[in-house]
Amino acid sequence: MKEDNCLHAALICLGMLCYSHAITTEKLNHTRPSLHGHHEKGKEGQVLHRSKRGWVWNQFFVIEEYTGPDPVLVGRLHSDIDSGDGNIKYILSGEGAGIIFVIDDKSGNIHATKTLDREERAQYTLTAQAVDRNTNRPLEPPSEFIVKVQDINDNPPEFLHENYHANVPERSNVGTSVIQVTASDADDPTYGNSAKLVYSILEGQPYFSVEAQTGIIRTALPNMDREAKEEYHVVIQAKDMGGHMGGLSGTTKVTITLTDVNDNPPKFPQSVYQMSVSEAAVPGEEVGRVKAKDPDIGENGLVAYNIIDGDGMDTFEITTDYETQEGVVKLKKLLDFETKKSYSLKVEAANVHIDPKFISNGPFKDTVTVKISVEDADEPPVFLKPSYIFEVQENAASGTVVGKVHAKDPDAANSAIRYSIDRHTDLERYFIINAEDGNIKTIKALDREEIAWHNISVFAVEVHKQHQEAKVPVAIKVIDVNDNAPKFAAAYEAFVCENARSNQQFITISADDKDDSANGPRFIFSLPPEIIHNPNFTLRDNRDNTASVLVRRDGFSRQKQDLYLLPIVISDGGLPPMSSTNTLTIRVCGCDSNGSLLSCNAEAYILNAGLSTGALIAILACIVILLVIVVLFVTLKRQKKEPLIVFEEEDVRENIITYDDEGGGEEDTEAFDIATLQNPDGINGFIPRKDIKPEYQYMPRPGLRPAPNSVDVDDFINTRIQEADNDPTAPPYDSIQIYGYEGRGSVAGSLSSLESATTDSDLDYDYLQNWGPRFKKLADLYGSKDTFDDDS
Repeated sequence: MKEDNCLHAALICLGMLCYSHAITTEKLNHTRPSLHGHHEKGKEGQVLHRSKRGWVWNQFFVIEEYTGPDPVLVGRLHSDIDSGDGNIKYILSGEGAGIIFVIDDKSGNIHATKTLDREERAQYTLTAQAVDRNTNRPLEPPSEFIVKVQDINDNPPEFLHENYHANVPERSNVGTSVIQVTASDADDPTYGNSAKLVYSILEGQPYFSVEAQTGIIRTALPNMDREAKEEYHVVIQAKDMGGHMGGLSGTTKVTITLTDVNDNPPKFPQSVYQMSVSEAAVPGEEVGRVKAKDPDIGENGLVAYNIIDGDGMDTFEITTDYETQEGVVKLKKLLDFETKKSYSLKVEAANVHIDPKFISNGPFKDTVTVKISVEDADEPPVFLKPSYIFEVQENAASGTVVGKVHAKDPDAANSAIRYSIDRHTDLERYFIINAEDGNIKTIKALDREEIAWHNISVFAVEVHKQHQEAKVPVAIKVIDVNDNAPKFAAAYEAFVCENARSNQQFITISADDKDDSANGPRFIFSLPPEIIHNPNFTLRDNRDNTASVLVRRDGFSRQKQDLYLLPIVISDGGLPPMSSTNTLTIRVCGCDSNGSLLSCNAEAYILNAGLSTGALIAILACIVILLVIVVLFVTLKRQKKEPLIVFEEEDVRENIITYDDEGGGEEDTEAFDIATLQNPDGINGFIPRKDIKPEYQYMPRPGLRPAPNSVDVDDFINTRIQEADNDPTAPPYDSIQIYGYEGRGSVAGSLSSLESATTDSDLDYDYLQNWGPRFKKLADLYGSKDTFDDDS
């Protein structure tokens, strides 16, 4: 910090010296004498008058970042017409005038009032003018000049990035370019060495170096190995002032990563691998894995495996798992322990991509021996064929042999085999198999028209090892036999017009046969021999499995006969052929002149015999309406409300009874019959409710004694309260029952006056004597006790 202050002061002194020199030069070179004091002689003795200006200058200088106590003197303006009497006024205008730069209007001295920063603004353009102080009349034309801000070294170098990342291949030659770092300095590059930068390396030796002028980082050591160290951290410094003492500096960090090259061959960690596989293994099953280690990464570490020798080359194969870089040994063919018990393979692991620059490091491959032993396995039986196809004629007699399957035990024990049919594939039990020799026979006749193919499965199980079994599919084709006669293809019903003419065709018929095509078409149509000369109709075989029916005479009459039944014989082409007689129904109808049907006798008969469709619909609609009315009536009647509790008589507690006499409370039973408060139906049992259906029938709680017929009201009420409290099926249902018994046991006592005369009282009623004649009666009544006592 102290060195920076000294440097700053030296620069200020240097700037002042430059300023003084500039002022002196300005006065010597540019100050002109007055307009009337100088003449020159021209050619031939002519006197010339030279044009003059009051001042001429180019620029002033001021040092940036000046922090002195007084404003900095930038320069002085002076006109040669200024005689020093104070009549001339100097005016300054332009960039920063009056704010940054101020002028003494009498002396012309210009001062900078603020600290200037060259990096913010390098120069200012100002205009000076001399005017008459009294009239403000310009005495000189305005003159423009520049104030340049002189640079000092106040900005350190800054790199474009705070951190750099670069890659360089491992084992690169010394001097290989890695990355170029660049720094910038905001100071003036045209003035001094403030912006002249020099690069140097602070951290990262001896692996890397940097060019002082360009900032290019290069490798400094040969054969740097990524597998030994992959990442390096380098610190680069940029210093101004050409790197000399006192210059400012900045640093940046560069992370350099060595990229991989294929400089390492794959190596097996062991020379022999031992593996085993069961003879029951299927082709494609994994036997084991081998792995050659390669320290390289990416495509440089890719390894491919191959079997190059051994007696198991045809039996085994090896593939590469590129995710784990392992060689996977798999079974290629079925094994047989009884035939061969062990195999040997020679496996090679080689790099997929090889860099020619490092081929001298040796062959980029390695070999290993793999020994595979075959383990004996208890194998299931094996059928001689993977599937069987048999044929049998339909309708064959029960016990007909369909075919034979055969299986054997591949083990050396050669156990006996037993056969059975999987009944899930033969639910109808059409077949049976001989458990000893595998012969399949029919149990019942087969019908090709029902099932043309039967697909069953046959099990083969070792006699002494029931868990060892094999399964084979057996397809049985049912061969067709001509056992179905042809029939009409549809339920034909023909119509013939009354005005039909002879040889007129009115219908074409065809046939259908359930048998196979070999025993079906071609169909032959004919009339039975007994009606071959039918006077009404004739038949023509079209020889394309169809036949046409024609009219044999002219005209028919519905009144005479409206229905004809024509038998037709159809024969198939099977061996032997089968035939059937089918009846064609022909109705006589009325037609118009174009042959279009108008009406048939069948429709007329229906209309005469019964009601029309519209009439039937109307009758059914009426019946439905009547049923709906009856249902609504019954529903409305059932919805009529009934009392919640069934009583034979109306509950007297729902009535208000007025008595003109003064009774004796609940214990006074002479005014009315207290038995009317009792419900005869609910004394000894549960009172049914009609607003709910209880989940279970309430049973009286044990210990509750039934109320007798002549029950006291107190017992009656207590009994009812206890029943209501303990009855889970009869909650209050928003009804409030209040039992306020006033009588024996009541705290309030009785309000009845029937026994008032005999009731002992501790009250003194003598004060009634003082209430006047109106209370005399009461005083005599209640005071009689005292009187009686006095008399006695």
